[in-house]
Amino acid sequence: MLKWSLQLHKWLALVVGVQVLFWVAGGLVMTAIPIAKVRGEHHKADFQLPPPDLSVAKSPAEVAAAAGLSPAEATLKGSIRGLYWILKLPDGTTRVFEAVTGKPAPPVSEDEVRQLAGAAYEGAGKPVAAQYFESAPQETGREGPMWRVDFNDAERTALYVSPDTGEVVSRRSNLWRFYDFFWRLHILDFKDGENFNHPLIIALAALTLPMVVTGWVLLVIRLGRDAKRMKRRPAAS
Repeated sequence: MLKWSLQLHKWLALVVGVQVLFWVAGGLVMTAIPIAKVRGEHHKADFQLPPPDLSVAKSPAEVAAAAGLSPAEATLKGSIRGLYWILKLPDGTTRVFEAVTGKPAPPVSEDEVRQLAGAAYEGAGKPVAAQYFESAPQETGREGPMWRVDFNDAERTALYVSPDTGEVVSRRSNLWRFYDFFWRLHILDFKDGENFNHPLIIALAALTLPMVVTGWVLLVIRLGRDAKRMKRRPAAS
């Protein structure tokens, strides 16, 4: 029993030992760092938009008819810039219109995006750079065009802003990226960081289970031997 458990434990540890280290390190990072701080909520300005005045807004049907569109879905969004109708077309694309005028939403300029990001930020940092992306970076979890405004605080906070509505859609920082790195190590998904049911991690978890079981067997045997040795010592003396 001892020899069998020792050999199995040794070879399984060689296969899954590194991943077990990643799991423990990732678990430590994820439990030690508050998730609210990772999400940048401590840098979120404490203000609320006033309730939208729907009496001055056109209906989505009016807006769609004026633009010659037949949307599959319409969502009313409010931001510092105002009210907007987000019309989702049958092909999955979206169009954004001002809810009051019914006109297409004017694009957010660089100067405006800095002001919008600054108004949504709370902290010692200042906006130092604004960059426009035709395709949103993967870390945003979004698709389509996006503005990014970088702040010069200790965490290098970055706010991603919609170029249509001016709303902050994602908050990222070096702390978030550090956390995300260990999360991807934890689930072994380096592409999207979302799939924790893929075959590799299932196989490693299945191999880790007998490694833990054989470790317990070895521990019990070792403790039993130590107990016998302790009993013999008084008799010998």
